[in-house]
Amino acid sequence: MTAWIPEPGEIVLSQDVVGFATGAAPKVSGMRWFRDFERNDIQDQLPGWPEGRTYTPRTERQRRSRSAGRFGLHALYALVVGGLETLAGSGSIAKGPTSLDAAPEDPENEVEDFPVMWADTGTLARTLPWQLDRTRRPVAYRTFAVVTDQRLVVLGSPKGDQHRTEYLWACDRADIADAKNMPFSNDRPDVVIRFTDRSWCRIQVASSGIDRYLVTPHELISHHALNSAQRQTVDAFMTKHEFDLPPVISRRPSGNFLIEGHAGNEPRPRRALTAAFQFMGPHGETVEAQPGDC
Repeated sequence: MTAWIPEPGEIVLSQDVVGFATGAAPKVSGMRWFRDFERNDIQDQLPGWPEGRTYTPRTERQRRSRSAGRFGLHALYALVVGGLETLAGSGSIAKGPTSLDAAPEDPENEVEDFPVMWADTGTLARTLPWQLDRTRRPVAYRTFAVVTDQRLVVLGSPKGDQHRTEYLWACDRADIADAKNMPFSNDRPDVVIRFTDRSWCRIQVASSGIDRYLVTPHELISHHALNSAQRQTVDAFMTKHEFDLPPVISRRPSGNFLIEGHAGNEPRPRRALTAAFQFMGPHGETVEAQPGDC
């Protein structure tokens, strides 16, 4: 097993630890399903997949019991943390259990059911690797996605091994119809990736790296396409951080530019790809990120 590297001329834009998402609503909490376009369960029909867990949505009685348990947990947490904060003075000292503040945007697939693969025979989502399912892969195994200017790639690696990656799957960027953040989730928003053949998948991501180049529209800008003031800003940024690789420059939805310096062009598990970044305005000035830019 050797480290995966991009093709010559292929620009790596972001990487992130990913996996199939997990339901958050009481009926489907901790569960996931693999469905065809008729909503049939297809997990036993996926070629080469090892056996995985099967789930049954909770009944109303089970959901009430689970909700009561969660209420007790939150009440206990509030009591303990409240006492600690009284002793420590003002200000919060800890972050509590996750609360689902966002309303579900797709109740059929977030509340009543929770498919993480929606795929008929012959569609792209049906070819996704089984290693994305944490109940099927070894405990120490990790999967992460790499977004380049040409492809979306899924790699796998034993936990903590920085130099061994296994190529699992890839598709061309042209095969992706769109990607969308889904805030109704257990932690940060899941991402639903829809392919041009109408199949889709729902993944959990560890940070905003994948979102930046899949969900948010972007336009890569070459150094020579910038004006003089902008080139000076980019050159100063690169000199300051002493990067060997050329910067990745993209035009964001606000019209401003994002300059990213990468520590390397070889994705590695548990390593941030972007080592430094800066937002730049039309005249080379440093600006703050605007909504939708990140």
